[in-house]
Amino acid sequence: MHLDTLTAISPIDGRYRNKTAELSQYFSEYALIKYRLQVEVKWLQFLTEQKEMRDIPKLSATAHTILETLLKDFDLKQAEHVKIIEQTTNHDVKAIEYYLKQAIEQNEELNKLKEFVHFGCTSEDINNITYSLMLSDARKVLLLPAMEKLCDTLGELSEQTADKALLSRTHGQAASPTTMGKEIANFVYRLQRQIGQLCEVPILAKMNGAVGNYNAHTVAYPNIDWPTKAKAFIEQLNLQYNPFTTQIEPHDYIAEFLQVIMRFNTILTDLNRDLWGYISLNYFSQKTRPGEVGSSTMPHKVNPIDFENSEGNLGIANSLMQHLANKLPISRFQRDLTDSTVLRNLGVGLAHSILAYQSTCKGLHSLTLNEEALLDDLSNNWAIIAEPIQTVMRRYGIKQPYEKLKELTQGKQIDKAAVHQFIHGLTLPQSVKEQLLQLTPENYTGYAKSQTLTL
Repeated sequence: MHLDTLTAISPIDGRYRNKTAELSQYFSEYALIKYRLQVEVKWLQFLTEQKEMRDIPKLSATAHTILETLLKDFDLKQAEHVKIIEQTTNHDVKAIEYYLKQAIEQNEELNKLKEFVHFGCTSEDINNITYSLMLSDARKVLLLPAMEKLCDTLGELSEQTADKALLSRTHGQAASPTTMGKEIANFVYRLQRQIGQLCEVPILAKMNGAVGNYNAHTVAYPNIDWPTKAKAFIEQLNLQYNPFTTQIEPHDYIAEFLQVIMRFNTILTDLNRDLWGYISLNYFSQKTRPGEVGSSTMPHKVNPIDFENSEGNLGIANSLMQHLANKLPISRFQRDLTDSTVLRNLGVGLAHSILAYQSTCKGLHSLTLNEEALLDDLSNNWAIIAEPIQTVMRRYGIKQPYEKLKELTQGKQIDKAAVHQFIHGLTLPQSVKEQLLQLTPENYTGYAKSQTLTL
């Protein structure tokens, strides 16, 4: 059966293809081949610049142009040719090496250097740098922009609702008021912290041969300081050099990278569930588009599907990334192959994450605050004013303030009149009584508004 969005097994490549297609440039089989070729070419170019390697002449501008054009013009047709070679080699990285040798043999200058393609390399020298470049580029081009867009959208809603008083619910019960903007600002701050940490995760790489000791390098060129050369090459690619590895770069940084994203996703799940709850309480209504259906049988419904979709995708993303983070740093002795197939799923977890970010953003744009519902809840819960009253009573030395307010309010539905009657009966300075009488569930919000606007 022909593969398209209707026949794909994964919803990432099927139903959601139009939302996740950009990831193909970084995490598809095509992308993996293209990045591997880039590493092979850059390594060959780097070797020709080393004065100590007198066997390798410095490349002419024409030769460099040929190599750069090879990378620039690499397309699906070329990737298919690599896959044809792989059918014979049964080794994906060796297929890249043979492809590059074939591609340069028509140029006399480059043809002389064919055997320096993949010089001193194990396949993992190519692979680990490939995945490092893929993650580095995807972080910059896809992940951070998607995360920042979500935070910006959330920040706008927070600012718009900074002064909209909201009945808090601790343990699901009525509690001291806050504002909707402050509660959303809490999430903005938490998400922004994780974005900052993601920016700081170092992307490591190595180029040190079969078991990480430059064994073959030192035999071929014993007078070259290979660790220094490898470090220079890695840093030339804007990656961080890892000096201690086995055959593979140990992937600790990938675990760190994914764990930051998982924390971001966990916080976002928390947000999705709160917004879902606020919608169910009628604090928010949702805008609909003409023709949109909420339920196949109940015409009145507008379901919070964007927040539910986001939550579901975040769960899939974190489950997959948790496995990668737990598995990838583990490899038997100097190398086993269990990481190879696992690494191919890096883009899947990230795709579900980005899909979730898009869904939450879409849901946020559909929200309209129902201020009347917020005010109704507040006006029906005058008992929450008990907290400031008993706190002021403490200040003025009135005995058992907590217990007296508990007797007045616990398990009871009291109104403004009952609260004011209690205040009038207190032995307090008249000015203090007047201050307490000005309190309402709506204006008892402390620093909520000002904190929100400092975000």
